[in-house]
Amino acid sequence: MRVLGVDPGLTRCGIGVVEGVAGRPLAMVGVGVVRTPAESSVPERLLGIERGLEEWLEEHRPEAVAVERVFSQHNVRTVMGTAQASAVAMLCAARRGLPVALHTPSEVKAAVTGSGRAEKAQVGAMVARLLRLDSPPRPADAADALALAICHIWRAPAHNRLQQAKAAHAARYAATPKGVQR
Repeated sequence: MRVLGVDPGLTRCGIGVVEGVAGRPLAMVGVGVVRTPAESSVPERLLGIERGLEEWLEEHRPEAVAVERVFSQHNVRTVMGTAQASAVAMLCAARRGLPVALHTPSEVKAAVTGSGRAEKAQVGAMVARLLRLDSPPRPADAADALALAICHIWRAPAHNRLQQAKAAHAARYAATPKGVQR
């Protein structure tokens, strides 16, 4: 499975592509950051992020996209910019018919380091170790994007089984005559 991880942000949007399957060594395919100038308007910045993401999607052809789920912060401006960049990533994936998974920061940290409260340096160090890199990718947004992709690859099998179970349950429920006790 090839996954594009996106750590959304208006100034720096981390992007990382990881390939592999759960239980086997993973490989980094590419890592980088889409940058936009702080002095540009928000619509121009979002357009720049969209262009950058489209280039990565075209070049690396992932099978899924994993995006950091926006969580509540005290700085509303930061949350808004992150949410807008996140929406651009989801839009680009949807345009190509790619499945999108949202993972919380603590979920990603727990998957990669074993602790949902890990510091950025710990995440970067584990990403480097898991992908057999000489050093953690810089800036931290790039390492976070790779961590998102790793998290998704490791959690996708369990998530898929859960979705299949839900679908089977819904099908059984729909096939049961109304008024019949289950």
